[in-house]
Amino acid sequence: MIVAFDGEIFRWEAREDAAWFFTAVPPELSADIREIPRPQRGFGSVRVRARVGGSDWTTSIFPGSDGVYVLPLKKKVRDAESLVDGGPVYVRLEVLDG
Repeated sequence: MIVAFDGEIFRWEAREDAAWFFTAVPPELSADIREIPRPQRGFGSVRVRARVGGSDWTTSIFPGSDGVYVLPLKKKVRDAESLVDGGPVYVRLEVLDG
């Protein structure tokens, strides 16, 4: 399954010295991904290949408290694609589990 969407980057601070950046998969696409039969993985994660601009990488998306999946945006990708907290991002995901 391949999905694409426009999202907004948000910051989550796990500790004062560590911040993570994510974008949320829209609710309807999150629901579609949840329906894919797959083996259970830790924290309900789903393996994906992500593409933002010219950057692509393999990672996992994780279910958030509101039922949507979130995609972590690592620093290397944020730097390469000039992504900033609160800014827009266009994402293409290929679901690898399932």
